[in-house]
Amino acid sequence: MSGTAEGPRKIAVLGAGSWGTTFAKVLADSARAAAHARHEPPARTVVLWGRDAEAMGHVARTHVNDRYVPGIRLPGLLQATGDLAAALHGADLVVLAVPAQALRAQLAAAAPHLDPEAVLLSLAKGLERDTGLRMSEVVAEELGRDTDRDAEHWRERTCVLSGPNLAMEIAEEQPTASVVAASTTELATWVAHACRTRYFRPYTNTDVVGTEIGGVVKNVIALSVGIADGRHFGENSKASIITRGLAETTRLALALGGRLETLSGLAGMGDLVATCSSPLSRNRTAGRLLGLGASLAEVQEEMTQTAEGIKSAPAVLALARRHGVDMPITEAVVAILREDLTVDDLAPLLLGREIKSEGTTP
Repeated sequence: MSGTAEGPRKIAVLGAGSWGTTFAKVLADSARAAAHARHEPPARTVVLWGRDAEAMGHVARTHVNDRYVPGIRLPGLLQATGDLAAALHGADLVVLAVPAQALRAQLAAAAPHLDPEAVLLSLAKGLERDTGLRMSEVVAEELGRDTDRDAEHWRERTCVLSGPNLAMEIAEEQPTASVVAASTTELATWVAHACRTRYFRPYTNTDVVGTEIGGVVKNVIALSVGIADGRHFGENSKASIITRGLAETTRLALALGGRLETLSGLAGMGDLVATCSSPLSRNRTAGRLLGLGASLAEVQEEMTQTAEGIKSAPAVLALARRHGVDMPITEAVVAILREDLTVDDLAPLLLGREIKSEGTTP
């Protein structure tokens, strides 16, 4: 790792949407708290980058990102810029907070400015639509191609963060916990220390696969819960979808090499419950609009931010089929997105299956 034993000297956050901006705030608050504990001036720089230079100039001047986290005052320590090269210069931790389907293109643009010893932290929760790759796999593949380090080098230096991460609640400093997963406990701990605050508690694990799959599939399950809500199904129905959604998420994670305990923790059950239950959830909101009768085009037009589950669901189903994993809820959601089924067909498809033992096995 570059940086110091105490953590990174400079952190660049790429992506100034709601979660990117919020996580940049977490990082700046963490840096300020660490400096205060040592009775020293802050030694860590945190820079937020966004594509819209004019908007980022406004954030830099006002310390407010009204479009994505309205009403939240950002820390004075947090810098903002529309200059990608400047943001990445000297950064030993680079946080990737761009939508899953835009990640590869963003990595290609960032590669010439990236420190070869930098650590990458992915916040995106999705599968790449065309390849079915997890975000850590996209990072390793793309940077292995675009830099003078190979894919294995970047795989070992790429971490992921997941858990119940509803951005606005965290921006308001409501307490929450999350998980940093990395190839080693040492690396995960190094990153976790950089984002620990009084309101944001990171745990660590070394199950990158399970952590990512939990974050991907919960978006698809949240679409299903949203559809059920739009159809005015009750709490029994939604609880059943959440519970069986966790079972199929776990089946897929285990088939790919993830660990059972990851899916019963913050990156699995914790993230699933938050995303399926909260009106702040973009995927639940998108599902609810579908359940109320909106077309997919109308939902996408109305949504101001990306609902990753819409784009990832077909890739999740394809991945499950390649590994022989039964995922009936995901299959139902994909059929509805493709307009092969109507939302009225959701209930019988979920409940009209053969009698079998409850569990995570196929």
